[in-house]
Amino acid sequence: MNLHVINTGYFKLDGGAMFGVVPKTLWQKTNPADENNMCTWAMRCLLIENGKQLILIDTGIGNKQDEKFFSHYYLHGDDSLEKSLKAKGFSRDDITDVFLTHLHFDHCGGAIEWNSAKDKFLPAFKNANYWSNQRHWQWATEPNAREKASFLKENILPIKESGQLKFIDRTTDYTKNIFENVDVLFVDGHTDSMMIPHIHHHGKTICYMADLLPSAGHIPLPYVMGYDTRPLITMGEKAKFLAQAAENNYTLFLEHDPINETCTLQQTEKGIRLNEKGNLLQ
Repeated sequence: MNLHVINTGYFKLDGGAMFGVVPKTLWQKTNPADENNMCTWAMRCLLIENGKQLILIDTGIGNKQDEKFFSHYYLHGDDSLEKSLKAKGFSRDDITDVFLTHLHFDHCGGAIEWNSAKDKFLPAFKNANYWSNQRHWQWATEPNAREKASFLKENILPIKESGQLKFIDRTTDYTKNIFENVDVLFVDGHTDSMMIPHIHHHGKTICYMADLLPSAGHIPLPYVMGYDTRPLITMGEKAKFLAQAAENNYTLFLEHDPINETCTLQQTEKGIRLNEKGNLLQ
């Protein structure tokens, strides 16, 4: 098994929204804001080269939305999904599986693209199975008012229409061997039935954190996003997961941290805190 970091670019979100009830005087120490209170965030995906499978976890925001939509998010940086895949020696047609942690636009937007005539949406990965789960799919296609702006039908419905959609069974909150050496943890605080892949690689467990832990700045338990639909559930899920991660020395792969690809944790007198941070393959 080989792992490849796939950077798809950066965007900006309001710092207050990203840290919920935590005062700016605290969160700006790790994630400084600009004059409009906006903080920079990565959209960092992970490619798993696993025998005959080439599995892409999340796809970034994509490029099919209109200028007005993108103006709200201040996209910047030189990276793109296609450029990063090419730099690793792959193309979109090589991808066999697209694993979507959840269906918010900054995680699945790159899964679907315009056709050449720009009159129809098509899967950006024509040879891939697209993986979600039944509970989250229903949650996203029948959205609540709070999340409706994050579940864009053009990102989601064409996946099913293509016939490439597959569901991972949620019989328990932790399902083993969804792929070889890949398990998945289901969590419900950020959005219903979000999936956190656990990748067993060279004796280590690497956890792709999605929005359970967007950045190293979110490690303290009260640092929960205002975007979370059930923040108290998020806190409980974080508490349980972070304790396991510290005890077992998991490597946490950070999808949104603007600087750090990964971190590890340690138990301290103040609770679970950052241990080491760095790059996945350093």
